[in-house]
Amino acid sequence: MANNTEVKSLLDAGVHFGHLTRKWDPNMAPYIYMERNGIHIINLYKTAAKLEEAKNALRKIAASGRKVLFVATKKQAKDIVAEHAGNANMPYITERWPGGMLTNFVTIRKAVKKMAMVDRMKKDGRYETLSKKERLQVDRMRAKLEKNLGSISDMTRMPAALFIVDTVREHIAVKEAMKLGIPIFAMADTNSNPREIDFVIPSNDDASKSIDIIVKAATDAIIEGHQERKSSKNDDEQSSKDKAEKKAKKTAESKDEEE
Repeated sequence: MANNTEVKSLLDAGVHFGHLTRKWDPNMAPYIYMERNGIHIINLYKTAAKLEEAKNALRKIAASGRKVLFVATKKQAKDIVAEHAGNANMPYITERWPGGMLTNFVTIRKAVKKMAMVDRMKKDGRYETLSKKERLQVDRMRAKLEKNLGSISDMTRMPAALFIVDTVREHIAVKEAMKLGIPIFAMADTNSNPREIDFVIPSNDDASKSIDIIVKAATDAIIEGHQERKSSKNDDEQSSKDKAEKKAKKTAESKDEEE
């Protein structure tokens, strides 16, 4: 059941404000509490419950060592998502969604490798052998790739899931994920289609405070998952060490008995 304190925090952040009633998607009806002054109001108890479901799933993904790709290209969400996803060590897209990012992942990886190649050229001295014009072209290419793909440079395989802010705006990302069967976590405003989303978080996806509180909750769950994974690894290492010591002790005792 939703915690009243959590619901109050969501209320204070304006998570309950939906779109104008004429812009709604009827599929969002189960998550709408009422209409006020021509605006739909989201049921925050349902938001809190759905957010908890999403957090549990995100925690499990992180604990398994897989990546969640965050997608938010709208102005008020860019910096928030970049900060929180960066803190959780997760890849993110905050500029234009590169078409084929998922469905043509091999090509995207080639573009990322071009960035790495330029960096190697600068380290090994090959960059200095280029003409001034060539260096300028290389720098422009590197800057463009960095702007669009820099945040996913460490993503060597397909993400386990997508976390999207505004599925209407990021409809291409939604379609690609659906085509490949990649789970979608998303902030769903009253104009969204929740049927396209695996983990719906009914919420205002326009206000920066609302985006911040939801995205932070998601990335905090991911960080907890990382800590669980680290703790599990340490326990396994300690267990292996204890077994090795026990085995060595038994071997030593057997030798003593033989002597």
